[in-house]
Amino acid sequence: MIYRENGQFKTSYLADQQILPIRQDRLAIALLLFVAAVVVPLTATEYLFSAILVPFLILSLAALGLNVLVGYCGQISLGTGAFMAIGAYAAFNFHARIDGFPLILALLLGGGCATVFGVFFGIPSLRIRGLYLAVATLAAQFFADWAFLRIPWLTNHSSSGSVSVGHLQVFGLAIDSPAQRYLLCLAFVAAFALLIKNLVRGAIGREWMAIRDMDVAAVVIGIRPTYAKLSAFAVSSFVVGVAGALWGFVHLGSWEPAAFGIERSLQLLFMVIIGGLGSIMGAFFGAAFIVILPIFLSQFPAWLGIPLSTTTAAHLEAMIFGVLIVFFLIVEPHGLARLWSTGKEKLRLWPFPH
Repeated sequence: MIYRENGQFKTSYLADQQILPIRQDRLAIALLLFVAAVVVPLTATEYLFSAILVPFLILSLAALGLNVLVGYCGQISLGTGAFMAIGAYAAFNFHARIDGFPLILALLLGGGCATVFGVFFGIPSLRIRGLYLAVATLAAQFFADWAFLRIPWLTNHSSSGSVSVGHLQVFGLAIDSPAQRYLLCLAFVAAFALLIKNLVRGAIGREWMAIRDMDVAAVVIGIRPTYAKLSAFAVSSFVVGVAGALWGFVHLGSWEPAAFGIERSLQLLFMVIIGGLGSIMGAFFGAAFIVILPIFLSQFPAWLGIPLSTTTAAHLEAMIFGVLIVFFLIVEPHGLARLWSTGKEKLRLWPFPH
């Protein structure tokens, strides 16, 4: 009864094209943003910011970027970690080599460099697809790992590839406390989520989804596969590159190429698959599953008073985590976002059975 559209009439095309056409959804999102931007910074602890909220936001942003490519355009990518690394190291070079270079501009230019890198490795998608494309994007991961260890200029002549950033500042305001870092990440995630939502609702998003569903039919109706595929790689790489820059600057502070290895690429791919392909909410659900669940599993035996060694707890955590991934994929192959959509549809029909 509380989630109905009765009486919510649209009197213009602009109102009919709203991102959230149902008033209850608009109120829920407004309340969520208020809690995230006002209540959480005033009440959360330093551990909550550093260990959960900041990683969750940054990985959600990276999953959003990957979902553009995999979920909306249907192109498999195993080089997401490389695009994050390009964004992080490019932003570091802009920030370290130019005195007084604005932090926001450095992060965005890091995403721009990742865009060039992503489009270059997206060119094979014009001729190959499926597992062959996955192998081609995997080459980007190996190339990035080699470059940041073997080309000293990229790491400001650091022999190990390890770099660090010092004092962060945005518009003259120091970004030192965990709450300030959290708010910076929240601003980026909110802006990019809105941007991607509008892109997938527009003509370019429909082109991506047409290529994903059946590329031959998309060509027949006049869609250019070259433009559609490369634009998906460009947008995805840009968002992932900004996420990588935030991961290095805001979350880690100092990092090395191993922070963006193949494990990171697989982790992000799991987020997209578990959360839901082709869904904005799926990126957040997948990031929450990957970030929060391992922490919960590691703490749960202690809450029950069960004594476990560190090694046993780590193995048990990995086993349970893997079983839960398989369970969720069997119960709902379309991801957690599909469960959310099904719940909303049932709520709209409640209490009627049909």
